[in-house]
Amino acid sequence: MEKVTPTDEEYMFEDLVIVSQTDEKGIITYANKAFCEVSGYSVEELIGQPHNIIRHPDMPAAAFEKMWSTIQGGQAWNGIVKNLRKDGRYYWVDSEVLPIKDNDDKITGYIAARRAASRKDIVDTEEAYQKMLEAVENKG
Repeated sequence: MEKVTPTDEEYMFEDLVIVSQTDEKGIITYANKAFCEVSGYSVEELIGQPHNIIRHPDMPAAAFEKMWSTIQGGQAWNGIVKNLRKDGRYYWVDSEVLPIKDNDDKITGYIAARRAASRKDIVDTEEAYQKMLEAVENKG
């Protein structure tokens, strides 16, 4: 699939709940209609792709490292995420990701539910993410 070039244009949405499910490696196995609508991808384009297909380059790697360590540890993770649409626009979501476990308590995948993030959460999070990115740049 072609790499998407980000634009500086926000895609706004409300009153939708985006739901996706992945296997234990983060490969999308389910995407609801709202996910397709907001991301700009068809369900056929999403299924079988790594969930990071929608990762915006403004997102610091450390934010996802924290998420993965939390959910691989069997706990729920909640956070504000800037995602990248197929058309290059971005959108902000308030995400909750939960591990899916089998009868033996082994993690077999993950399910995520997302809503549009509030303006206050976006402003607060953008500042924190910018500081994280600057800290990485200053180390290099």
